[in-house]
Amino acid sequence: MRAGELSRTITLQRSNGETKSSTGAVTLSWVNLATSLRAERIDETADETPRTFGEAENITIMFRIRYVGNLTTADRVLYEGTPYNLVGITEIGRRRGLELRCERAR
Repeated sequence: MRAGELSRTITLQRSNGETKSSTGAVTLSWVNLATSLRAERIDETADETPRTFGEAENITIMFRIRYVGNLTTADRVLYEGTPYNLVGITEIGRRRGLELRCERAR
């Protein structure tokens, strides 16, 4: 993995549990695991999938980063202010790097 290809900046986040507002709405709160992490954006696709309520656009994006331990698909990626759920994590080499497959959070 060449340093010159790591031209994007992402943040890895982990769920901190649910919080309840004064109106009773429940939302997930997130804490940062790693900020300003350098990444290479490999691929970005957008497709429309049929749903029961109509068609929905699904945005999938792939990143390559240097190895970060203890990362799971319950975590998420924040890229350019947009959250993406981790769908797949593939190790590159032996703890050399990770390939992250993400879908835009709804």
